[in-house]
Amino acid sequence: MQVIQIHHPMSADTPINKPIVLAMGFFDGLHLGHQAVIKRAKTIAEERGLPLAVLTYDHHPKLVYAKLSADENKYLTTRQRKLDLFEKLGVDIVYMVNFTSQFSALKPQEFVDEYLMGFHAQVVVAGFDHTYGPKDIATMARLPEYAQERFAIVTVGEQEIDHQKISSSRIRRNITDGDIKTVNELLGYHYQTIGTVVHGEARGRTIGFPTANVSHDVHYWLPAVGVYVTRIKIGDTWYPSVTSVGHNVTFGEGRPVTVEVYIIDFNEAVYGEVATVEWCYRLRGEEKFASVDALVTQMTADTDHARQYLAHDFHELALD
Repeated sequence: MQVIQIHHPMSADTPINKPIVLAMGFFDGLHLGHQAVIKRAKTIAEERGLPLAVLTYDHHPKLVYAKLSADENKYLTTRQRKLDLFEKLGVDIVYMVNFTSQFSALKPQEFVDEYLMGFHAQVVVAGFDHTYGPKDIATMARLPEYAQERFAIVTVGEQEIDHQKISSSRIRRNITDGDIKTVNELLGYHYQTIGTVVHGEARGRTIGFPTANVSHDVHYWLPAVGVYVTRIKIGDTWYPSVTSVGHNVTFGEGRPVTVEVYIIDFNEAVYGEVATVEWCYRLRGEEKFASVDALVTQMTADTDHARQYLAHDFHELALD
């Protein structure tokens, strides 16, 4: 897969000089609704014998229009994770556009003339609610007006699960609520976050449950406080694990949120390792225990539950 970074104004020699089928979207999370767009475009590309290209952006367009809150500037998928998922879906070319004030000032007709025509798009595919400029005039319904019959247009309708639209905002709400089961159903793969293993207080080691303290970038959406069945990838190997997102309230109040991963049947130093945490299932909320012994008893039960889940109930999803 070829990734082409674009900064506006785009130079004439930037696009690949051959006809393509083009899918458009920001695609944060690349959930099942997004996948429906990519898969439809892939089918058309194969039928026409053309490469499949995607036009997407390096950060959320909202960043250009307003000062974002900390939550608004978080992502379900990092740039690299999104690229990895594009490749799994059979994308041949990714046009990664740097969304800037200059780019956002393009009129819809200018966007079509400079970018969609500049990319040599024969077919353009996008979701029904995709916009490429001001929401009142840059809609899929009005794209034929700007296309002027120079390329075909395919609009993919709303995708639903449980009679509700599949959307990135819905998934963010589910993550915030700790509903990882629904998150994974909507994504079509297990939600992942990536961080670096750093030193914590090493308290887990003293009670028989050494944990890897995984420090995450602030732009990740972390699940709600609680305890989860997870898998953790260190190097090229996946390990079964139990992960606590919480404040360690048993050991005091007002503590910061940490992500602590107990790797089952594992006893190696992994400080400095880049670790991928794959979130599978929420076991329970955070609890304050009356004693360390009570905490150890619960952690033992959590570990047993995680073993059972990963041995019997865990199934890889389509894009895992």
